[in-house]
Amino acid sequence: MRIDIITVLPELLQSPFEASILKRAIEKGLVEIHFHNLRDYASNKYKQIDDYQFGGGAGMVMMIEPIDKCISQLKEERDYDEVIYMTPDGTTLNQGIANELSLKGNMIILCGHYKGVDQRVRDHFITREISVGDFVLSGGELAAAILCDAVIRLIPGVLSNETSALTDSFQDNLLAPPIYTRPAEYKGWKVPDILLSGHNGKIEEWREEHALKRTQERRPDLLND
Repeated sequence: MRIDIITVLPELLQSPFEASILKRAIEKGLVEIHFHNLRDYASNKYKQIDDYQFGGGAGMVMMIEPIDKCISQLKEERDYDEVIYMTPDGTTLNQGIANELSLKGNMIILCGHYKGVDQRVRDHFITREISVGDFVLSGGELAAAILCDAVIRLIPGVLSNETSALTDSFQDNLLAPPIYTRPAEYKGWKVPDILLSGHNGKIEEWREEHALKRTQERRPDLLND
């Protein structure tokens, strides 16, 4: 998989990809991450990529021309499955979307800033708009990092135990059940006996029961879906 991220602040994005699972995925050659500074595609010597909005109003708008130049150049070099715009009014990211995107080959992610991008960018270049929640960030970089993390960890070979991702919360519209590790008793607080029984069938039944119970208590909306 190759992910090209278009951003005004590439230095803000680099850190998450220099550690942990994302770094491992890059070193294994399972994913390529490339940052593109939008100011490199600006037309004037001031590297301007934003301007006032037509009709008046507070806040600046990202201009269409530098975005067009960047996306068009990338598309001349290869085909892309998705051109994603990170925006608060996009479709809220969930596990299903992450699963779907993990099967893609090449993606472009555009990080918004200011009041957002010229609507013509959304109309003519963007194939999918994604939000990480009902709140506004200073820019799309952190949201892009979240999306990349959610997607890349699902690529076969990234996690040491590939079945781990299949039992995460939301994979089957249920939250994960309670989990425990050593010691079996701590300060009088005991691990449920069933988990120590070695009876795999009964353990799975317990986990399914408690996953359903936790979902009913904390996220009943998932059961409606």
